[in-house]
Amino acid sequence: MPEDNKNIVPIERIESAILLIRGEKVMLDQDIAELYGVETRALVQAVKRNIDRFPSDFMFQLSDEEFSNLRSQIVRSSWGGRRTAPYAFTEQGVSMLSSVLRSPQAIRVNIEIMRTFVRLRKMLQSHAELSKKIDALETKYDRQFKVVFDAIRQLMQPGQPSKKHRIGFGQPKRDASKDKGD
Repeated sequence: MPEDNKNIVPIERIESAILLIRGEKVMLDQDIAELYGVETRALVQAVKRNIDRFPSDFMFQLSDEEFSNLRSQIVRSSWGGRRTAPYAFTEQGVSMLSSVLRSPQAIRVNIEIMRTFVRLRKMLQSHAELSKKIDALETKYDRQFKVVFDAIRQLMQPGQPSKKHRIGFGQPKRDASKDKGD
């Protein structure tokens, strides 16, 4: 049984390769190929030979505009370069790659990628729950502080004669005339 605690690829490396494109968390073909230890063109050829396994919600090719934006954001060596826009694989597409690329390294890396996608999904879910709790607290305390602000505004209204009231705790003033008659 393989050792489960030892990751073949650092989790941070996988996390940094997951991008948000078209509202989807995806990995680019060149990053996946690098992690699998194969050439990008070999990965793309294997996918094209099995294109029926990769519907548009599993994999899509970046548009020229997306590719241009991506190139300006990611600093890579300009030597050689690529002539076609990369393919982006969603979580399901990465999972499907395991049926296309069957090397032991590809299988191990694929497992780590799937775990990373799950971990990211859990993190996003916990952030959403935390955000809901903060919103609820803000609503609750806004109502409570409204009473305080209303009271302050009332005290600040001009034109009303102020009555001096004794503030605090203490015994009410006793009538001295009643004390003498005892």
